[in-house]
Amino acid sequence: MKKLINDVGSILTESLDGFAAAHASIVKLGPERKFVQRRVLKPGKAALISGGGSGHEPLHIGFVGHGMLDAACPGQVFTSPTPDQIMAAAEVTDGGAGVLFIVKNYEGDMMNFAMAREMCGRDTEIVVINDDVSVENSRRTTGRRGVAGTMVVTKIVGAAAEHGVKLKDLKMLGDRVNQATRSMGVALTSCTVPAAGKPTFMIGDDEMEMGVGIHGEAGRQRMKLKTADEITEELLNSITNDLGGKGDALLLVNGFGATPAMELYLMFNSAGAQLAKHGITVRRSLVGNYVTSLDMAGCSLTVTLLDNELERLWDAAVYTPALRWGM
Repeated sequence: MKKLINDVGSILTESLDGFAAAHASIVKLGPERKFVQRRVLKPGKAALISGGGSGHEPLHIGFVGHGMLDAACPGQVFTSPTPDQIMAAAEVTDGGAGVLFIVKNYEGDMMNFAMAREMCGRDTEIVVINDDVSVENSRRTTGRRGVAGTMVVTKIVGAAAEHGVKLKDLKMLGDRVNQATRSMGVALTSCTVPAAGKPTFMIGDDEMEMGVGIHGEAGRQRMKLKTADEITEELLNSITNDLGGKGDALLLVNGFGATPAMELYLMFNSAGAQLAKHGITVRRSLVGNYVTSLDMAGCSLTVTLLDNELERLWDAAVYTPALRWGM
């Protein structure tokens, strides 16, 4: 295993210290590094809190700031944050307008955020993200996974919160965006969790994992490597069949951490052309590493159907370590 680390046991704390120092004008660390918070909280605004295992950066800590999250709780690599982290973040960021939790649909995240919500004694709502279409017939006991659509929901709901939308309306908006969003990914290599010291799964040089999860979970099928156009077609057939709508859309091409930008833009070019065949016009776009899986090679495609309101909220100003425009 070749990684830029000092010690496996301190990788998260040292990374968080570096992150906070690099973006000190936007964020700061909470006590005992339990969470990352906006440096300047906005009074009277409903607080948005998310979180999950580390290793997916910039999700979630990279989206703390104006127009997105008020706090993010980082767990250990691929491990949910604990309820005490979440409660601590809620205590600091709740300015009296309540707290909205944005949670990926993974068992540990769901359990710990639910526990924190029950114990924190505050006005709270929760939006559960389950945009991954790769798990056919929702065979997981918790249903579909939450993946790159998490960032889309956070951006749109965060913009509404910044403009003073109330907690219950934010919850309804988040659910609506989640329902309008579908994702699916493909892995060309595994990732290597530092504590494990070896790849999560083995895959041949001429193989790919279709429908992989962001923790390296198995997807729909292990198959021989195909061309970019063929991969895009398979991903989008699954996404559009499940989405069931046409019209204007946001297209996110998300890298898993080890795929060059050149390849991601190639995938975007292919996806835009193929979406047109499904009656979907790409009106908004984003390409890059936003919801990663450590050093995995591959990418996911996310499609969100847009109406005028969602498009306006997507365009609204945002200023975070990982996403900035309109300021």
